[in-house]
Amino acid sequence: MGHVIHFENANIYQNDNLILKNINLSIDENEFVYFVGRVGSGKTTLIKVINAEIPLKEGQGKVLDYDLTQLRKKHVPRLRRNLGIVFQDFRLLNDRTVYENLQFVLKSTGWKEKAEIRKRIDEVLERVSLTYKGYKMPHQLSGGEQQRVVIARALLNDPPIILADEPTGNLDPETAEDLLKLLREINENGKTIIMATHAYELVKKFEARTLKFEQSQVSDTGNAEEIDFDALIH
Repeated sequence: MGHVIHFENANIYQNDNLILKNINLSIDENEFVYFVGRVGSGKTTLIKVINAEIPLKEGQGKVLDYDLTQLRKKHVPRLRRNLGIVFQDFRLLNDRTVYENLQFVLKSTGWKEKAEIRKRIDEVLERVSLTYKGYKMPHQLSGGEQQRVVIARALLNDPPIILADEPTGNLDPETAEDLLKLLREINENGKTIIMATHAYELVKKFEARTLKFEQSQVSDTGNAEEIDFDALIH
């Protein structure tokens, strides 16, 4: 299995502030990786670099076959079609149904055939156990259901990588656990998943490779057993 994400000697800035220094890490195809660390430790910043929202100015970085230091603006949408993004705050269009939210993404990424669009939306809603919810408005869904719609949206273009930034942050513990189980299933079906999280009970319960963000550094701890989570809680 090859690397789908690779950084070498990367210094990562937000505006002119150095957030992460001398980052060396690789993430392989079909891995599930947690990003853990205090608020402001750089987890979201690194996700934004992977997503080409923040430019990589120093060092080397590759996502799939895209060199982040050489990435032209016109190629950014093409990179992003290979990345599914799951946000904490859902970012659904509240004046449209679930179906229309998903249809909007497909149309904006070049899908034209109505039958193909409907088929793909039905597939992703079934994947996240929301088969009969397409006609509902986001406000008619629970928080957990809305986050499932966000995961369905991330899966629409069948990207090899899913970036989940605090996906359980607004959910109660039981719903959060169900959501993480869904992400683990999606990972087992052949997706690389990166999940930034403060839900340390879930990290301990569903172990996977864990990267710790602390004092501008990223350390590869292997798994949750190596981490003092109490020191990361503020």
